[in-house]
Amino acid sequence: MADHASAATTDAIHPGCVSVIMPVYNAAATVARSIESILAQTHANLELIIVDDGSTDGSCELVAGHACRDARIVFLQQASNGGVAAARNAGLRQATGSHVAFCDSDDWWLPRKLEWQLEDMRRHGNQVSYTGYQRVDEQGRVLSTVFPPLSVSYRDMLASNRIGNLTGLYDRRLGDVPFEAVGHEDYVFWLDRVRRAGGARCAKHGEVLACYLVRSGSVSANKLRAMRWQWRIYRDSQGLGVPASFGYMLLYAWNALGKRV
Repeated sequence: MADHASAATTDAIHPGCVSVIMPVYNAAATVARSIESILAQTHANLELIIVDDGSTDGSCELVAGHACRDARIVFLQQASNGGVAAARNAGLRQATGSHVAFCDSDDWWLPRKLEWQLEDMRRHGNQVSYTGYQRVDEQGRVLSTVFPPLSVSYRDMLASNRIGNLTGLYDRRLGDVPFEAVGHEDYVFWLDRVRRAGGARCAKHGEVLACYLVRSGSVSANKLRAMRWQWRIYRDSQGLGVPASFGYMLLYAWNALGKRV
């Protein structure tokens, strides 16, 4: 398991503030767009915690420049490259907001994402929120649009990862848990959030509020490796038996195809 992320003390948590955690590794070509999409949120009560994970391409200089211009940016630098799970956990340890969200350094949000999610959470009393998003290639072409269901349970999440990490938002009263460096660490993290919350709800159902950049040759593009990760998640992380794991594997593969058409 990755290093532990501990919840902030009650005195350190700022009600209504959203802590947005952004890991960065050699993202000089994309990080400015990602940062600007966070700072442009209509819900301005936020802190953007950017964790550089040993970049060597000028990312640090770009982030530092943005941090000088906006006091809401907290810039952390890892001593060495430890991977995305370790970077996110470093951000979680620093977070002071009552809610937490994540945006990678090549993804971006639409301006009212946080506003609409927080409003939906207040109205319906849910502690985990997510939204629809678009999958976009490096040339800016929309590959597909992902419209998740209005609500999901833990069992629903076992059958398909319905929460894109760039869309998820949770209330820290659930308690913070660390990301595990297991492959598909985003999925394991949101499985835990939904299980603890008893379910999650989609804000502005049927609308796109975020964009996910699909890179050619990305880690997730290796399907065989992804299948091995998924099997280990069911068997080791979630403790499912062989028959249940096999059944959920088939459902997961089928639902994954639907996100790409």
